[in-house]
Amino acid sequence: QVQLVESGGGLVQAGGSLRLSCAASGRTLLWSAMGWFRQAPGKEREFVATIDSTGGGTIYASSVKGRFTISRDNAKNTLYLQMNNLTPEDTAVYYCAASRSRFRSSSENQYDYWGQGTQVTVSS
Repeated sequence: QVQLVESGGGLVQAGGSLRLSCAASGRTLLWSAMGWFRQAPGKEREFVATIDSTGGGTIYASSVKGRFTISRDNAKNTLYLQMNNLTPEDTAVYYCAASRSRFRSSSENQYDYWGQGTQVTVSS
């Protein structure tokens, strides 16, 4: 019933930009907080950014703050992550996630639905 489908990953040079999208399957998720997480090979999945159900509140990991922007278009059931000034340290599989709660959270265990992940590779 609930699916999250990501797109927009790829290869980009350091200093470049990329925008990820995550399309949700139904209107129910319009009332849910959503977030982005990432996982590099051999590392634990880490929080990137989250946004509340209305798009009015956001939280960013310190490593991406000022470079990444999370946003959502509830009319389209779509979550976005605009990534600017990318560095090789940003290389990872990026996952979108949705919570049954409308409140934003940086905690992975508070999310109920996950996308398949999309690879982002930043070359130096």
